Amino acid sequence: RMDQALLLVRNELPGQGLRLAALSGCCHQCSYQFLAFVPPSNGSLTEPGTAAVMVDTQHPLTLLLSGSVGDRELCKIQYHFGEFGNYSLVVKTLSTSTKTVSCDLVINEGPINSYLPILFAFLVYMGILAVLIVGRLFMKIDPVRNWVYKKLNPRETDRLINSELGSPNTTDSVSSDPTPRLWSTASRQRLRSLDTFRGLSLIIMVFVNYGGGKYWFFKHESWNGLTVADLVFPWFVFIMGTSISLSLSSMLRYGSSKQKVLGKIIWRSFLLILLGIIVVNPNYCLGPLSWDNLRIPGVLQRLGFTYLVVAAVELLFTRAGTESGTLEMPCPALQDILPYWPQWIFILVLEVIWLCLTFLLPVPGCPRGYLGPGGIGDFGNYPNCTGGAAGYIDRLLLGEKHIYQHPSSSVVYQTTMPYDPEGILGTINTILMAFLGLQAGKIILFYKDQHKQIMSRFVIWSIVMGIISAILTKCCKEEGFIPINKNLWSISYVTTTSCFAFILLLLIYYLVDVKRLWSGAPFFYPGMNSILVYIGHEVFENYFPFKWKMQDSQSHAEHLTQNLTATTLWVVISYLLYRRRIFWKI
Repeated sequence: RMDQALLLVRNELPGQGLRLAALSGCCHQCSYQFLAFVPPSNGSLTEPGTAAVMVDTQHPLTLLLSGSVGDRELCKIQYHFGEFGNYSLVVKTLSTSTKTVSCDLVINEGPINSYLPILFAFLVYMGILAVLIVGRLFMKIDPVRNWVYKKLNPRETDRLINSELGSPNTTDSVSSDPTPRLWSTASRQRLRSLDTFRGLSLIIMVFVNYGGGKYWFFKHESWNGLTVADLVFPWFVFIMGTSISLSLSSMLRYGSSKQKVLGKIIWRSFLLILLGIIVVNPNYCLGPLSWDNLRIPGVLQRLGFTYLVVAAVELLFTRAGTESGTLEMPCPALQDILPYWPQWIFILVLEVIWLCLTFLLPVPGCPRGYLGPGGIGDFGNYPNCTGGAAGYIDRLLLGEKHIYQHPSSSVVYQTTMPYDPEGILGTINTILMAFLGLQAGKIILFYKDQHKQIMSRFVIWSIVMGIISAILTKCCKEEGFIPINKNLWSISYVTTTSCFAFILLLLIYYLVDVKRLWSGAPFFYPGMNSILVYIGHEVFENYFPFKWKMQDSQSHAEHLTQNLTATTLWVVISYLLYRRRIFWKI
């Protein structure tokens, strides 16, 4: 199967059976897992004892061979097997006097390079990009542009010619309403970098949700650590916080009352939560939705609640004059932070609550402050403690049947307890992530049109977040005070992803809004219709042309083709909607 190799163990030891066990390189503090028993040889090399097993190829494995009698360790081999490879592990005695045993790994059939489809896809998309760039350069040549316009829209071309000859058509004049120009002007005033950032996060999220070609680095990390898939949701939350800052400022500046704005915030949050529970619910795969198995947490639910808290707090404590810089500040270096001290105190109180619940809440049968995956992790001592306090709170308040049933830890750590990565406790740190994005929006508002100031502040924030992450994690994946963990939405996870978010926003802002070297396409278009694209890709996930029956379901190439096609289709759909000025806003 995909991500597997065949291992044939040949036991040439007479009269002694073998036990084969394995340990995955990504399974932290796990015990060896039994794979197979290899019978002894009959004393003749022509009939050794054999056993065939399938081994994982996604991560390095440590193989342990021990005798079936006395459990004596004979040999240990660490190796990273290749996909669809065929291997033999030959166990024999080198010296009968010393009873020295050798274990030799032999490649019978070489593995395939499962990463070639990624390279091919990259080259295809680069080729499409090159064609579009060349086409745009040609369109700057007047004769070419006129010829293309005439072929695409001959009636409009004739109207322009007649107009230039002095005989404009009244009907055409009325129909050529100036709205497009006004709308175009408005779109130029809007920061395209924010929509581009949002669209980039969304498109990676769509690709990951569709399967990411079934590559392990396009899936969520089993527990501690980061993959590509773990970056996109916090980035989306981050840019939502930035948009909150800009939209609230705009509404209040144009005279909307706080009561009216609060009503819009509550209504939008309610709609997001409702859509998440009813429309985008993974428990539909279990059959018709019912209250017995309704998953209550979810991505849209967390977005809705986070939006409600961050927007409401910002609306409650915002003061006139803070964004214009008219308020006098004792420390000019912190003039984009100090005016918002009530909001910061609120966030810090939330973080203290998260720390206290995570490290001090007693969880039955688990050590206090446990942050592990349970299952076979921690040498199998706490199999039912998945997520520690976070998992316990969800199971206690929501019930086991109302949370996610198949967490990412279930494959590597063989966990059996339900655990929801969008659970209650992690929402606190999601609020922190959105608030950091809101701070980015405050920087944009405070230093309006001062590009160097804005970019320098983004760099400073990125460095600060990076330093906090380094301290919390001790620059280690597993051994830090608070490891980076998407399932828990740990503080270090938020500071690390926000560090990357500030840098990414800085780059996009510089290229799109400062130097205008890039229009933001194609990510700008889904960024303008993010809710529609997200809900649409979830609802139509199993419909053609987003999904079809594969010839070979064990091929990364076919999965990657299908997932990239589906993702590209949503980019095209968002572009067509943009051209027709159709935007679904909640």
